Amino acid sequence: MATIYSLHPQNPQQRTIDEICNALRRGSVMLYPTDTVYAIGCDLNSKSAVERVRQLKQLSNDKPLTFLCSSLSNISEYAIVSDSAYRIMKHLIPGPYTFLLPATKLVPKLVMNPKRKTTGIRVPDHAVCQAILQTLGNPIISSSAHLPDEEGEFPTLKLEKAKLFDALDKSVDIIIDDDSDPGVEVSTILDLTEEEPVVVRKGLGWEEVEHWLTPLS
Repeated sequence: MATIYSLHPQNPQQRTIDEICNALRRGSVMLYPTDTVYAIGCDLNSKSAVERVRQLKQLSNDKPLTFLCSSLSNISEYAIVSDSAYRIMKHLIPGPYTFLLPATKLVPKLVMNPKRKTTGIRVPDHAVCQAILQTLGNPIISSSAHLPDEEGEFPTLKLEKAKLFDALDKSVDIIIDDDSDPGVEVSTILDLTEEEPVVVRKGLGWEEVEHWLTPLS
């Protein structure tokens, strides 16, 4: 059974954050809130934990995993950011946006797209996520907390919080509860690997992206 940690949504207790980060360094997998949906995640640099996330989500190794960084400067350690990409990201970060970018050597092969050598990165506008990122010192994997049922559908994303926790209680080591209800809208995905940005998925915050990209087109 998972250990449940209760945290204040705006001012998470540092002692509890320290406990969570120590567990993540040891390879724990967690269920945690973000500024979009609840996510399943772990320390980016824990290979065994990343493999567990893939198994939970039934993702083959050619399916890239998104991860969270603390800031735009933190992103530049893990991705090659062009001038045009920088201008767009600076305007949208932090927020519910996933950016597809060319990966640097710091991104584990188990995480990136093996053919394109790209990676998906977010900077969340969420106090709990930011506290974990700052304390851990590493990015954290962020894969939406929905698991396929026998019919191949993904009902857990739409579950109320108590049922979501119950559904994943035996699959993760840590559950973080910050009193918020699980969101149901996923992030907007922008492919910034080329000079012209490409919208891969319209999600939360799409209107802001549309407004920002219109003058560029």
